[in-house]
Amino acid sequence: MAGEGRQSPAIGIDLGTTYSCVGVWQHNRVEIITNDQGNRTTPSCVAFSKNERLIGEAAKNQISANPTNTIYDAKRLIGRRFTDEIVQNDMKLWPFKVVSCPSKDNKPMIVVTYKGDEKHFSPEEISAMVLVRMKETAEVYLGSDVKDAVITVPAYFSDSQRQATKDAGIIAGLNVMRIINEPTAAAIAYGLENKPVDSNVAKKNVMVFDLGGGTFDVSLVTLDKDAFEVKAISGDTHLGGGDFDNRLVNHCVAEFKSNHNKDINDNPRALARLRAACERAKRILSSSTETNIEIDCLYEGIDFSSVISRARFEKLNMDLFKECLKPVECCLRDAKMETSDIDEIVLVGGSTRIPKVQQLLENFFNGKRLCKSLNPDEAVAYGAAIHAAVLSGVRHNQHAMLVDVTPLSLGVALRGGVMSVVIPRNTPIPTKMEKNFITVEDNQTSVQTIVYEGEAIVAKENNCLGHFKLSGMTPAPKGDASIIVCFEIDADGILTVTSTETASGVTNQITITNPNGRLSKGEIDRMIEEAKKYMADDMDVKKVKKAKAKLENYVNNVWDSLSEDFGKMKIEEKKQLEDAVEHTTQWLEWNCELTDHRKFEDKLEEVKDICDPFMPKTDP
Repeated sequence: MAGEGRQSPAIGIDLGTTYSCVGVWQHNRVEIITNDQGNRTTPSCVAFSKNERLIGEAAKNQISANPTNTIYDAKRLIGRRFTDEIVQNDMKLWPFKVVSCPSKDNKPMIVVTYKGDEKHFSPEEISAMVLVRMKETAEVYLGSDVKDAVITVPAYFSDSQRQATKDAGIIAGLNVMRIINEPTAAAIAYGLENKPVDSNVAKKNVMVFDLGGGTFDVSLVTLDKDAFEVKAISGDTHLGGGDFDNRLVNHCVAEFKSNHNKDINDNPRALARLRAACERAKRILSSSTETNIEIDCLYEGIDFSSVISRARFEKLNMDLFKECLKPVECCLRDAKMETSDIDEIVLVGGSTRIPKVQQLLENFFNGKRLCKSLNPDEAVAYGAAIHAAVLSGVRHNQHAMLVDVTPLSLGVALRGGVMSVVIPRNTPIPTKMEKNFITVEDNQTSVQTIVYEGEAIVAKENNCLGHFKLSGMTPAPKGDASIIVCFEIDADGILTVTSTETASGVTNQITITNPNGRLSKGEIDRMIEEAKKYMADDMDVKKVKKAKAKLENYVNNVWDSLSEDFGKMKIEEKKQLEDAVEHTTQWLEWNCELTDHRKFEDKLEEVKDICDPFMPKTDP
């Protein structure tokens, strides 16, 4: 089942914006693992209540009662700065508080109240909590510890977002074997289910259309018997089902204000209830042409009721739906292909269930049928599990050789602030490219190399990955000295940039493993220790709940027994049992918020000492 010396198989995790999923390669196939609620996907949601931390289903279920301390959409914050326009716009929609951390390059920090104290969490820490839950889900299923994992990210994630996701995995106690693109993972899943058996079968060009809860990716993959070769990727890291929900929420808020002249935007609890209802309505409209949104006592005792048709929902979101076609066009253009060159369009992500999205995509490809054979919620985790098995040696590299591409252009800043691209976007990796530059000043003895990623012509509008100085150059007239800048990306996507002056041979380089905004080793170590502490707190809460449940069950059993005829039991003995049950029930009411499991255990022993002698004996 596992490779030599390995305790358990490596897992594949789809860390989604709204839902996450985990899979493992076992018995020569992928198993998508169900959580403790029996569901194959888990909400990417973390909540902090008065006494405990909740993750997944439990967190989402209490969001309307505790909106300001329930965190979701952490993926939309990861690897970004607080000052980003996207972050600023999202903050207006979230009930929880996000602040800036000036000492950490304006990193966004999420503020919650936990056990009476104000806590600040980075997006990496919140994501790590979700990853821990997926890790625990796999461990329960496998019956052993899990260490190794492949984690997926949107294809259009920047380097800092990818590194931040890797940090989240480390904080969660995982060895992140590889970060791979979500549509690439889905293409692997598609390839396994549709692999050619004939070596003479021509290559197949597959367009993976991945529209999830918070991100959107398009990937064009060429698939043949021996390899997956990504030709081009495009997308939007801020477009998905959550944005469609927001449009419906805004419509309902405006309708409520029009009908009752009251604005609910200042009431987080009302908004949380409305958002949950709008998400349900969106899902229903994928299979029905009309649905009702009905919420009792939404605001100031006023009920809300509205009929939402599919046509109305489509009109509210039509501009966003059409935005989904732009990355498709970009992908085809970068791959130098036409719509007729695409053999299959594979739908991935829950939002691809929306009929209008499917219709627009079919029309774009001139009526070509869409492939719906993959489960859109599980395909990414499915492919990640396959890749994890390949990397760990559990599965032979049959039909799984992966050639990925770099999602964004990489280059250096020139005098005047213009970016010179060295590695264009959608270049297959691993790769090595170089470019020749000349000095712009007389007798120049040093050159500053600033590395950027992005598509903007102006360098500072892109994401700065790092910089270094090349010193000790031979003085020469401007234009005479030549500097070769070499960019090299390995299979893990690690970028190394080297500058060399040709005359003197002086060289210097930087490996982009710690870009601006990434957590330092010390911070990661601290967060790992804090994660262990929170897990210990969670275990304490579980012990309290278990001890309390045992006490309640025992008291209920005694009470049930009192209703039966014990024959020889004396009246005073029965009265003693009744008093013990009554006093214990009252004690439970008074002490329901105790956080020490030993108190409940001690109380159980105390009441058992009184009741056990009179309880009917059962056969061993």
